[in-house]
Amino acid sequence: MLKHADIERAQGIVYAAMPPTPQYAWPLLAAATQCECWVKHENHTPVGAFKVRGGLVHMHLRKERGETNGVITATRGNHGQSIPFAARREGIEATVVVPKGNSVEKNEAMRALGCTLIEGGSDFDEARETAMRLGREQGLDMVASFHPELVMGVATYAHELFKGAGDLDTVYVPIGLGSGICGVIAVRDLLGLKTKVVGVVAEKANSYKLSFAQGRAVPTNSALSFADGMAVRVPNADALAMIVKGADRVVDVSEDEIAEAMRLYFRATHNVTEGAGAAALAALVKEQAQMAGKRVGLILSGGNIDSSKFAQVLQGRTPLA
Repeated sequence: MLKHADIERAQGIVYAAMPPTPQYAWPLLAAATQCECWVKHENHTPVGAFKVRGGLVHMHLRKERGETNGVITATRGNHGQSIPFAARREGIEATVVVPKGNSVEKNEAMRALGCTLIEGGSDFDEARETAMRLGREQGLDMVASFHPELVMGVATYAHELFKGAGDLDTVYVPIGLGSGICGVIAVRDLLGLKTKVVGVVAEKANSYKLSFAQGRAVPTNSALSFADGMAVRVPNADALAMIVKGADRVVDVSEDEIAEAMRLYFRATHNVTEGAGAAALAALVKEQAQMAGKRVGLILSGGNIDSSKFAQVLQGRTPLA
């Protein structure tokens, strides 16, 4: 559970590196969904995604504790930009493991931040296993994609949204490993709000929906979504416990629905979104009948998508995973 002092501490660290991101109520989105839609623009951070907030807090607190050893982590992209971005500010070496066939442009962005990039495994979960093994062999500290200090950092965007947008009936949040939605739940509870929090997953990477329904971690055999920020097979137990306790429901969206939401974002706001970034809007469109007339928050978690895939989306196609 976060306290007000935790948020204030995190804000001091995050805002030393970046300003708050905006939240806008877009008229064309309101017309398309029949809701008052407040979009939290986490595509406007220095790495184009919300993850940077958690990395900044975690790496700063590691340095403060004297934990200055090199770190290693696994990612499909946004977490892997967050950690090197923050590590470089603290003078700590970072190694990032990505699955084979990962986004070319995300890999280039991670290398540009000064990390050592290694390819290992066929998906995120196999890359994570590779990172853990290399960490043991090379004496590097493993940084997981879900950690209380990461949640503490990303919770700052939720605080900005709730303070900036006012009373919201519902907030839709994409779920990768869970730090984003857990941050939203924690701040909602801290502020004593009645806002419903809805998690969003891809139909082809639906482990958190299955787990939410059964109240226990239910891994899947594959996570073949082009929305790589949500392509997780194995839920995190701590994140799941918080989601089960604090979320109203978990909704799944198809690959075509995600792609159409990306097109809608571009038409209505001229913002580029990655698959996970558009998932919240896809879920709202899917539930439009029951949400009509409500004030809704949408977490646009990131805008990092390869230009070739985004071109396919704008041409009316749905990219392959």
